[in-house]
Amino acid sequence: MPATQPVREHPDRRSAPRYLLSLPIAVRVGIESESVTGVSHNISVRGIYFTIDQEFPPGTVLDVSFTLPAEINEGTEVFVRAQGRVVRVEAESAAERVGVAIVIESYEIVRAKPSLP
Repeated sequence: MPATQPVREHPDRRSAPRYLLSLPIAVRVGIESESVTGVSHNISVRGIYFTIDQEFPPGTVLDVSFTLPAEINEGTEVFVRAQGRVVRVEAESAAERVGVAIVIESYEIVRAKPSLP
């Protein structure tokens, strides 16, 4: 089950709480490109930090999508599709992976059918 505690690293700089969620995330540059899979580390309504094995320069506009699991959404999976702009790229300790921070500019939430107990 994913962790859902808010991250409190810089409470004075964050306008929305971030939640520690390690989820697969699909990332594309534009609608026409193929998606690359990364892993989220924290998510808020205003941004996402994830690791991936492809570098995107700051300012790049990305389309990202992921599914929030039923365990944290009252028994219903939620599919999220968002568009965001890269604001930070960091080298990660894992070989050939980079950390990418995006600010979300728009998003769409699609609620799936409720999970059965």
